[in-house]
Amino acid sequence: MREAEHADREVDRAIEHMVGAIAAAKDCREPFHHLELGGVFPADLYAAMLDAMPEKHDYRRMSGRTRYTRTADGGTRTKIDLFPEYLRHLPPEKRRVWKLVGRVLCADRVREAFRARLAPNLERRFGAGYRDVGMYALPILTRDVAGYRIGVHPDTRWKGMTIQLYLPRDRSIEHVGTVFHHARGPDGYPKAKQMAFAPNTGYAFGVGADTFHSVDPLGPEVVTRDSILLTYFVDQSPLQVVRNRSRRFGNFILNEIRSFGR
Repeated sequence: MREAEHADREVDRAIEHMVGAIAAAKDCREPFHHLELGGVFPADLYAAMLDAMPEKHDYRRMSGRTRYTRTADGGTRTKIDLFPEYLRHLPPEKRRVWKLVGRVLCADRVREAFRARLAPNLERRFGAGYRDVGMYALPILTRDVAGYRIGVHPDTRWKGMTIQLYLPRDRSIEHVGTVFHHARGPDGYPKAKQMAFAPNTGYAFGVGADTFHSVDPLGPEVVTRDSILLTYFVDQSPLQVVRNRSRRFGNFILNEIRSFGR
C-alpha cells in the first residue's frame, strides 16, 4: 500500500508541475495558434525518463503517414503506447517510470489545462461549446532514426489537440525539431518557424485546417530522436467513442502478438 501511495503522490506532483508548465507556456499566433512548452516534467522525473528509455526491440512500427519510411528492420519511426497494458513487458524499473508518465499524460487536469490554453483554435473549430467536446488522450513514446521524415500536413480531423514533448539528453540535435508552415501559396507551403529539439520542451496546438507542419529528413548524425506524442482524439459521437477504444484494444492485440514472436 505504501508503494501505491508513493506512486500516487509522484503522479500528483508531476501533474501539478505539468499544469504549471502549460499555464506558463509561450503563446504564439504565427503561422497558426500554438504553445511553446518548456520545463514540462519535473527535472528528476525527466532524468529518470532518459535513464529508463526502452530498448530497440521494445518498440513497434508506426502506421499511418509514416508507412513510407518503413525499413526491413522496423522502420524509421517506432512507438510504445504509454498505457499499462502496453508497458507490462518492460523491466520493472522502466515499467514503473513509464506507467507514471502515462498516468500523468492521461490526467483530466492536464487535458483541461491544454484545452484552456488552446481555446482560440478549439472555439473556432467546435464553436462556443468547445469546453464540452470529448477528448480521448493517446500518449505514445516515439523513436525516430536517420531517414525519418514527414511531409507538410495539418493532422487528421479525428484529432482535437496535438502535443509533442521532446526528450533529448542535450541540445546537440536542436535542428531536427518540427517545422511549422504557412498555408499553401504559389510556391507551396512556406516555412514559418522551426521548433528547437531541446530537452524537456515541446509544442501544442488545437488541430485545424491551417495547422501545417512537417519534419525534415533526419541525417546520419541523429542516433535517436525520442519524443512523446500526446494526441487528444475527438471523442464526441458514438462512432468516435467506439473507434478510439477499439483502436486501443486492437493495438494491444498487435503488441501482444509481436511480443510473443520475439
